[in-house]
Amino acid sequence: MAAIKAFVGLGANLGEPKAQVRRAIAALGAIPMTRLLAASSLYRSAPVGVGEQPDFINAVAAIETGLSARALLDKLLAIEARFGRRRDVPGSPRTLDLDLLLYGDRVIAEPDLIVPHPRMHERAFVLAPLAEIAPDALVPEKGPVAALLAASKNQKVKKLSA
Repeated sequence: MAAIKAFVGLGANLGEPKAQVRRAIAALGAIPMTRLLAASSLYRSAPVGVGEQPDFINAVAAIETGLSARALLDKLLAIEARFGRRRDVPGSPRTLDLDLLLYGDRVIAEPDLIVPHPRMHERAFVLAPLAEIAPDALVPEKGPVAALLAASKNQKVKKLSA
């Protein structure tokens, strides 16, 4: 299989979120048949989900992988598990969340694997870091990242200093 450029969204709001997101970015580069190409700055965003919880730290990483989308997702879930991720309640606080946002220009709709990631096109906490490292990226069937980000400007996302 030829290498595919993919984008992974990272987020955390439990434990030490900044450190966890940075360690998770490094872990992406250790996935077999995968190379880390770029990582965005860290961003702070308000949670979208269940009840009161701490703000999230988010980032996006660009990778090149020889893995299928399904195999890559399995590796992402394994990294989440290593970081103590539990999936008891959807939208609840988490030690690490890794989402396969884009896998080349492919549109995939399988059980437990939807690419582009659902709702990524309307979430500034995904679009801002993605636009930072891939300003010309396109979300299949949704449009250019820059235009999608402009449409979500009412959402508060703060870029953090290094």
